[in-house]
Amino acid sequence: MTNSNTSPRISFEFFPPQSLDASFRLWETVQALAPMSPEFVSVTYGAGGTTRALTHDAVATIGRNYGLNVAAHLTCVDATRQETLAIAEAYAAVGVCEIVALRGDAPKGATRFTPHPEGFSDTVELVEALAATGKFNIRVGAYPEPHPDAAYAGADVGWLKRKIDAGASSAITQFFFEAETFLRFRDACVKAGINAPILPGILPIDNWDGVKRFAARCGTAIPGWLDEAFRAAKRDGREELLSIALCTELCDTLRTEGVEDFHFYTLNRPHLTREVVRALGISPELILEKVA
Repeated sequence: MTNSNTSPRISFEFFPPQSLDASFRLWETVQALAPMSPEFVSVTYGAGGTTRALTHDAVATIGRNYGLNVAAHLTCVDATRQETLAIAEAYAAVGVCEIVALRGDAPKGATRFTPHPEGFSDTVELVEALAATGKFNIRVGAYPEPHPDAAYAGADVGWLKRKIDAGASSAITQFFFEAETFLRFRDACVKAGINAPILPGILPIDNWDGVKRFAARCGTAIPGWLDEAFRAAKRDGREELLSIALCTELCDTLRTEGVEDFHFYTLNRPHLTREVVRALGISPELILEKVA
């Protein structure tokens, strides 16, 4: 059971900007959420690793200007082993010691991931190489519902075990809509001998139609009751209230089951995430009191 007198630990995911307007939105998001004292923040790659340089710049700037612990995403897509490790070394050179190691999505125009002939074939190989440097705390992805490329039911638990054994310290899950989805996965991981922390990935729903499309690509199941709830909320103009309420309830339910770490996918839109975090008992005012 959770201790109601303690606040959960939180972290945030941002993505690098690809336009001037997107750049303003990123920095507004960081400024809005940095006062919540996250354990760390992560910065993604674009699809197919298309924003490597932008990710590096965003990671360096966030760490330098905001004093946050920044975890840089690093994938196996469209790069040799030497090129991938050179990117990791560039992060280390600017003081970044956290990496979120991922296989990565297929490049644009491709239907499936295909390893570079001289690159890492999967995340396990990438984690092993990063761990061998001794320079990084390595986090990996986890999938409480079958990954679209999973060969069989339960394959995702096996892959996570291999990634942890290769040197990863913790995992961050794909987003999900019902607490039971995460709890079943956590139980399966414990049964498989996985003792590393598994952080649930939480997505405050900013645009339900867009989230449904994203969920379909990721293999995330969409409960019928949730679709109906958002249809009704849209008619009543209460989508934002519903999103905050459902996300807060999801986190509260997980907390009653002992979960104390939450990783929020902000989509560079801070408002909903900030409201949910406040509802969980974290606020800038409380942090300022702790610092004082």
